[in-house]
Amino acid sequence: MKKLKITQVRSKIRRPKNQKLTLEALGLTRMNQSVEHEATPSILGMVKTVNHLVSVEEI
Repeated sequence: MKKLKITQVRSKIRRPKNQKLTLEALGLTRMNQSVEHEATPSILGMVKTVNHLVSVEEI
């Protein structure tokens, strides 16, 4: 499987609750923090939900 490097680039302040919870589920708690995940369908769905708040790179 491919690995993804997900970095939070925009703030979660004034965002809907489901987007805040999605960022936390991805492991992102602050700006410019990066995490690595496998490119599973569930992770890709979460990234799609918050794609305007994160940047994604393939590793």
